[in-house]
Amino acid sequence: MFDYKETASPLASRLRPETLDTFVGQKHLLGKGKILRQLIDQDTISSMIFWGPPGVGKTTLASIIAKRTNAEFINFSAVTSGIKEIKEVMARAERSRQMGIRTVVFVDEIHRFNKAQQDAFLPYVEKGSIILIGATTENPSFEINAALLSRCRVFVLQALSTEDLTELLHHALKSPKGFGYLNVEISEDLIHAIAGFANGDARTALNVLEMAVTNGTISAEKTTVTKDILEQCISKKSLLYDKNGEEHYNLISALHKSMRNSDPDAAVYWLARMLEAGEDPIYIARRLIRFASEDVGLADSNALPLAVSVYQACHFLGMPECNIHLTQAVIYLSLAPRSNSVYMAYEHAKKDALTMLSEPVPLVIRNAPTGLMKDLDYGKGYVYAHDTKDKIADMECLPESLAGTRYYLPQDTGEETKQKERLEEVMRWRAEQKKRRPD
Repeated sequence: MFDYKETASPLASRLRPETLDTFVGQKHLLGKGKILRQLIDQDTISSMIFWGPPGVGKTTLASIIAKRTNAEFINFSAVTSGIKEIKEVMARAERSRQMGIRTVVFVDEIHRFNKAQQDAFLPYVEKGSIILIGATTENPSFEINAALLSRCRVFVLQALSTEDLTELLHHALKSPKGFGYLNVEISEDLIHAIAGFANGDARTALNVLEMAVTNGTISAEKTTVTKDILEQCISKKSLLYDKNGEEHYNLISALHKSMRNSDPDAAVYWLARMLEAGEDPIYIARRLIRFASEDVGLADSNALPLAVSVYQACHFLGMPECNIHLTQAVIYLSLAPRSNSVYMAYEHAKKDALTMLSEPVPLVIRNAPTGLMKDLDYGKGYVYAHDTKDKIADMECLPESLAGTRYYLPQDTGEETKQKERLEEVMRWRAEQKKRRPD
């Protein structure tokens, strides 16, 4: 029976799932018949990396594996351990291997290990002394040594959905390990608001719920959590908006259209409304990257790299520090010259591509890696543009049925005037070459 003294430990710790059946989320990996589920059920795991954002279950999965496996399980922290500790654990694992005992080593935050520390694992992973399970919030392709990564299977864990978090919060309210011993009164709207605020992070959701219940209004019959209490716990009133609802889309629309209308003041206001409502800065940064090409495009070639740089800054710093980077981008994009020619070019080409799916590639620009292809005139007549005086070859690169079609129509704004001048120069050259061709 649950010891109520355990309520002194954090809610997230008390509710950590101990079986796959009580684990919330990651159905693409842990659903019936899915590969990771089978590996755990059959106790046949190999070295692997769990990659995903905070609070999605990486450490919990390792804990479940620890309970299910017949191997010795060693929990290792990349924050507190050095090469000396690694070598000691590896020597112990090697001795266990010689006695026929498997060793599973779980390394939390493995991306914090430097190259030398990661290299210390490699020989033991290679000869099977250990089964390595690493957990990381960073892209393994950049943070894990290539040699080590090539010997590990990467499983991508996704941010939990609002539905997953809502289920988890309901469980916390009912479970004797959570608040089941209390009669907590909290509306469904507030539960949904907490799930939305948590942004896919189970730990955040449970921490907020715990704070709200702890600070709730207590009577003899129940503990009541109101909107005011929740707002005080989160310290931001407007955080209680639905990130998946109408207001979410209204605000991002207002930001986008204010920038499009060259109104930096309105754009910064809507940006602040979103950020102070707990919107994910990465989501806003992605929208700015889209805007940089859709609405500014080649009129200002600095817009896209600036937007991408701001996305990276948001990833590195997070809130609240990255708010100033987003503001810089929003003001810049609001005042940048406008051109939607890139967007319109693709939309026109997409329409043709979808309705003319079988148009053949002209023989002149086909690749001819084999003799048979050369015999079929693949690449016949191809001219390497760099070998010509004007750096242009007199070739038709569109399918015959689309010859002469214009998709990119540059505008007379900002830097795009240079693109327009160059394109007109190229078109005049092509027209002149066409006149010279024999009938």
